[in-house]
Amino acid sequence: MLRVEAQKQLGDFSLDVAFSTEGRVTGLFGSSGAGKTSLVNIIAGLLQPDRGLVAIGDDVLDDTSRGLHTPPHRRRIGYVFQDARLFPHLDVSQNLDYGRRMNGLTYDRDAQSRVVDLLDIGKLLDRRTGRLSGGERQRIALGRALLAQPRLLLLDEPLGALDADRKAEILPYLVRLRDETGVPMVYVTHDPQELRRLATEVVVLERGHVARFGSPDILSGVITPTEIQALEAGH
Repeated sequence: MLRVEAQKQLGDFSLDVAFSTEGRVTGLFGSSGAGKTSLVNIIAGLLQPDRGLVAIGDDVLDDTSRGLHTPPHRRRIGYVFQDARLFPHLDVSQNLDYGRRMNGLTYDRDAQSRVVDLLDIGKLLDRRTGRLSGGERQRIALGRALLAQPRLLLLDEPLGALDADRKAEILPYLVRLRDETGVPMVYVTHDPQELRRLATEVVVLERGHVARFGSPDILSGVITPTEIQALEAGH
């Protein structure tokens, strides 16, 4: 279970959230500026809450009442960004192995094979990252995070920089991650279609606060700009 009770003042913006989730994929939904990335950075340990608590199961990572803050590298949390952040001087295989080495983990050939097969990246292992498509880069970033053996995976708009075709390419792999790895995810997006396909629970943020929390059904009245255009074209 992920439990978050966090308050953070960031300039003129106030983040004040509280929720607990046992979902396989917890979606963080909201418009730009709602506080999604700030909240994920608090979970990752990149930001410290001014007041509050962050815990995964019985392991408390932040507790301001006790002056407790676990640094990011000790949280065993994987983080996948919108821009993948691969290392251009390393090939795909070396990028995949980076997280394992940085965490001092023993090489596990079986685990590597499972991740490579899961993400269908076996043919890419010898390539330089500059020769990858946007969708391929995101699959490599996902693989690198998984091979670091995280207990929680954070995905901050991982499809945000991709066109519609590349999004359609990546979403099935994210569904496979949800169904086959057992690693819980927190998935950030402002696209309700992604959460309807992927999320098991949804936190809706508005102006730094939790406006709604529940199943993806709470997004039933939300439509995307693409859906609006399709409706208008139909008329």
